[in-house]
Amino acid sequence: MTLASDLTSPSTEPSVIVVTEGSRQHEASSDDNESSSWNGLVSPAEGGVWPRPVPQRSIAEERLHRRRKLAGAYRIFAKLGLAEGLSGHITARDPELPDHFWVNRFGLDFSRITVSNLLLVNSQGKIVEGQPPLNTSAFAIHSRIHAARPDVIGAAHTHSPYGRALAALGEPLHPISQDVCSFYQHQAVFGEYNGAVVTEDEGQKIADALGPHKLVILRNHGLLTVGASVEAAAYRFIAAERAAHTQLVAAAAGPLRLLDHRTASYTAGQGGRDNDGARWAFDALYEIIVEEQPDLLD
Repeated sequence: MTLASDLTSPSTEPSVIVVTEGSRQHEASSDDNESSSWNGLVSPAEGGVWPRPVPQRSIAEERLHRRRKLAGAYRIFAKLGLAEGLSGHITARDPELPDHFWVNRFGLDFSRITVSNLLLVNSQGKIVEGQPPLNTSAFAIHSRIHAARPDVIGAAHTHSPYGRALAALGEPLHPISQDVCSFYQHQAVFGEYNGAVVTEDEGQKIADALGPHKLVILRNHGLLTVGASVEAAAYRFIAAERAAHTQLVAAAAGPLRLLDHRTASYTAGQGGRDNDGARWAFDALYEIIVEEQPDLLD
């Protein structure tokens, strides 16, 4: 079996490795738009009816909803230790202006992000709403992701500890547990690093590497996840970070016992790839963070 860790020569191997059974290269298609058994449902509030319908929202209400979830995602990432200094960014596509997205103001710690200090940025990198500055890397990466993937509402990238460690190995997430199977055959490894991403050309390379998938592991850099909601993108990042941690610990203890293709595929199909499943998981964390840190809604 050829593993991604064996692909060490950039001169002889492609920079983007789509991870499939046996780590063979494979043209995969997106399943984010596939029908879900949970379509139209959301996670419960504590003590509420489970599951409850998604309310109909006006554009203004949907914008506020996305901004609240985005601010909550930053606070959750801070609480979980997923931030590294001022690096990292999570974005939300605007519901009225699809070529605009909301992002954190550069220079603020994730623990200080609120609804009111988020920035609205257009496709040229101009701040339409909010106070500068804008993180150049955030625009270079996320503008290209949102342009390439109209199905993507949210995208998350930070320099998390275990994601960086896995990226340093240039390895994918292997199918070694039930949880990680949600990424089976729906991830890629971007096999080049050219320094901090400050140009749209470099951002485009990352978007191309992501392709139709929900996770791309950026070699010597970190993880990037996307979803059909801010909630899905954020929780997928948390799940990928935890899966990286598990894989690194297991590999240090001994040889990995990989699930076979049939079992991994079956497990992945048991709701693991569903945007709604990730959204529900995020909402469970969101309710806690709002209770603990209500100022995020300011």
